[in-house]
Amino acid sequence: MPVITCIDDLKRLHKRRTPKMFYDYCESGSWTEQTFRENTSDFNDIRLRQRVAVNMEGRTLETEMIGQKVSMPVALAPVGLTGMQRADGEIKAARAAEKFGVPFTLSTMSICSIEDVAEHTTKPFWFQLYTMKDQDYLRRLIGRAKDAKCSALVITLDLQILGQRHKDLKNGLSAPPKLTPAVIADLMTKWNWGIEMLQTKRRQFGNIVGHVTGVEDTSRLGEWTAQQFDPALDWSKIEEIKTMWDGPVILKGILDPEDAVMARKVGCDAIVVSNHGGRQQDGALSSIRALDPILQAVGGDLEVHLDSGIRSGQDVLKAVAMGATGTMIGRAFVHGLGAQGEAGVTRALEVIRNELDISMAFTGKRDIKDVGRDSILVPAGFSGDWV
Repeated sequence: MPVITCIDDLKRLHKRRTPKMFYDYCESGSWTEQTFRENTSDFNDIRLRQRVAVNMEGRTLETEMIGQKVSMPVALAPVGLTGMQRADGEIKAARAAEKFGVPFTLSTMSICSIEDVAEHTTKPFWFQLYTMKDQDYLRRLIGRAKDAKCSALVITLDLQILGQRHKDLKNGLSAPPKLTPAVIADLMTKWNWGIEMLQTKRRQFGNIVGHVTGVEDTSRLGEWTAQQFDPALDWSKIEEIKTMWDGPVILKGILDPEDAVMARKVGCDAIVVSNHGGRQQDGALSSIRALDPILQAVGGDLEVHLDSGIRSGQDVLKAVAMGATGTMIGRAFVHGLGAQGEAGVTRALEVIRNELDISMAFTGKRDIKDVGRDSILVPAGFSGDWV
């Protein structure tokens, strides 16, 4: 077995073991990929303060996210097509998260359905909602999440229209993959992936196929999906969905202080500072640079989580030190899933926990709740002096 010391080790295995179109779907951004790159590189500008001669015994990373106890301030972000990275991928990731004591978020565009994941887990998970034009489907989808006892609804706000991702277009991304000569040649080198995929019945979008009139298989799915993302989504519709759900609501995709203020006005329980992993508006600020102005705008009135760019425990520590209540990881856990299945997701979480624990200790803190701006050094103008 390979020795895994960091997320990059899992990333290399993921690339080797997963079909190109699905690896590229994970490891890419829109247009020039500037925001995708800066999501990670901008963390490097923040330095950790090292303190010595401090008692480091009895450390704890336990905290809460939206009132839920978590073993560390990390949740698994919603990632579409996770079940194509590895057979039954959403189920495997959800089980790993449950055992680890962190939230798992199921995407609307998952391969395994809400019911599939609920059947194979014992604790509530979060459900991520894309707003669709089909109001009947939207109501039924929310009802299914309620029936599955999902403990929070994560409404994604930054995908009213789809950003262009060059690699997905060039690869002909689809679920299941279309068997072109190039795809067949690639799959011949990923035979373990293929054997596992042949052994599962879950190979298409489980929350959509069979739940929408006229979409009984993948032949009509692309056409339906392309027409369904709701470009008319506004704050009034968010309020309607919040009423429909009648439970904890997290709004994901906030990147501007004015939108954070509006999110507070509609009464959500938390927001996620996120640019969709750099997969939507290329040229936007990285999430970590956008965080501080948003925190200043909403104060302590609601929880602020951070998503996009986290690849290590040090990144988690920096986000928490900046003021985030919690964080979300997407690519980091998907690399683990693609590399080693459920065990790989667990390993990704272990890597991040170990890095977070040791780095926190070196800053002189023993409790993640005590980590603050005194644990980091932030360069002047880090969040920008834009005009």
